[in-house]
Amino acid sequence: MLLWVMNMSYADKVYIETCKKILTQGVWDTDRAVRPHWEDGTPAHTVKCFGVVNRYDLRREFPIMTLRRTYYKSCIDELLWIWQKKSNNVHDLKSHIWDSWADESGSIGKAYGYQLGVKHQYPEGQFDQVDRVLYDLKHNPASRRIMTNLYNFSDLNEMALYPCAYSMTFNVSGNTLNAILNQRSQDMLTANNWNVVQYAVLVHMMAQVSGLEAGELVHVIADCHIYDRHVPMVERMLELEPYEAPRFYVNQDVKDFYDFKVEDFRIEGYQYHEFKEKIPVAI
Repeated sequence: MLLWVMNMSYADKVYIETCKKILTQGVWDTDRAVRPHWEDGTPAHTVKCFGVVNRYDLRREFPIMTLRRTYYKSCIDELLWIWQKKSNNVHDLKSHIWDSWADESGSIGKAYGYQLGVKHQYPEGQFDQVDRVLYDLKHNPASRRIMTNLYNFSDLNEMALYPCAYSMTFNVSGNTLNAILNQRSQDMLTANNWNVVQYAVLVHMMAQVSGLEAGELVHVIADCHIYDRHVPMVERMLELEPYEAPRFYVNQDVKDFYDFKVEDFRIEGYQYHEFKEKIPVAI
């Protein structure tokens, strides 16, 4: 059981405990053929734990880790690219994270933002997935059907990358908005806190424009792993002492989900350990 301790980032505590569990109790896939590979063509094997569930209370602190820097502005830019712009073209994104999966036109196919932007017919009218969530949070907050899903089987063959973080379930309790992020696969070193920060911000956004308070983010990971070439880096990170969590602010003047900009989110007092090693990315 994880205990929340003052003056230490809870996001770091969760990260440390999860990584230690993977390294000490995880299962290696070195006896199997694997799809991911390194840039030099070598198979990218992992050690993993199945069915990891982490909970973050957004009322207590913002879940950004301090063991190494999480570039939160780039996180939010990518979040807005998917959820607000509903784009599947890397030319609409400021970072180059997705370039390896894009074609010559910049498209990643019918993935991520594309799926959120597809309109569906409901008794109340036509909505895409994001607008349906926004509608229900205001008009049907007691609903147990407020969710999104990017894993559209009929379009998988036209996606450059199957969605990793593939569904969100929103639930209103009283005046509090809680959410579950479901993820089929999680690279702990390169992507874990990146995703946690993104979807914590999304819960804050959805809550604010719906007149609610951001509550708990529950992160459910099916295949939670560390790549073989990442193990020494993770082990060195686990020897560090976490800093206190920083303070997170959202521009309270924003009332429309589509008016949010990266500049409307601010983090103060963010201390972090420098991480100068180049992280290889399995593709």
